[in-house]
Amino acid sequence: MFARLERTKDIIALRKKSNVILSVLVCVSLCVSVAELRIFMKAFLLSAGLGTRLRPLTNETPKCLLPIGGKPLLEIWLELLGLYGVSEALVNTHWYADKVERFLSADYADYTDQINNEKRPKPNIKLFYEEELLGSGGTLLANREWVADGQPFFILYGDNLTNVDLGKMYEFHVGHGLPFTLGVFRADEPERCGIAEVDGDCVVTGFVEKPEEPRSDLAAAGIYVADKRMFDFFPEGAEGMRPLDLGFHVIPRLVGHMKAYFINRFKPLPLVVER
Repeated sequence: MFARLERTKDIIALRKKSNVILSVLVCVSLCVSVAELRIFMKAFLLSAGLGTRLRPLTNETPKCLLPIGGKPLLEIWLELLGLYGVSEALVNTHWYADKVERFLSADYADYTDQINNEKRPKPNIKLFYEEELLGSGGTLLANREWVADGQPFFILYGDNLTNVDLGKMYEFHVGHGLPFTLGVFRADEPERCGIAEVDGDCVVTGFVEKPEEPRSDLAAAGIYVADKRMFDFFPEGAEGMRPLDLGFHVIPRLVGHMKAYFINRFKPLPLVVER
């Protein structure tokens, strides 16, 4: 009997050790997955606009460097990207490009969390200067080789403010398998936005940029996930179009080939500044 009890104790101890080992393996697997995700995730952070609606604030400052709560909006975006494991971000520049470059090479490079006194994770930056504004679609088209590996990538309008969970949005995109995910929010003035119609499965069934008579209040947020298949939906002769705009020239052609992702906490920059 005592020998049987000892064997039982040994079996229980072995099971406990096995559970510990399994837990360690799961943790290692998760860590590897997160590390791999960080290696491959990329984002276009579109920041080159003139900011005409924000003048005189943008007379001598690019709108991406306007402070929100004492912190440049560009810095807020890059911290959000770093938080969710984005490893590379392409930032396009035009208006006061030298100030953006100086910020990224000095202020942002040396940024330290003043509360915790520790470095925050941040993506590697690829700057893309546009002597002539190419438009949101034009910037993507000029850099399509940068995302030619087939991995999904973010398209983010740098003049918006949000704390969207980019990780969940990325998972949503990978899960549905279509070329494009359209981030949407409920707009108070839909006639000033790109407006989507969405069916019960979140498939976008209609899209019109700044419609005179909006058929919904679901507005494009300028926060998207896509893969290289989206370039198949660019119009013929897109290379010569200036500016080439996603809202007018590309997203309407993706109707039926994209799903909507609802974003609750979102503000376009003019509204943030006004309020």
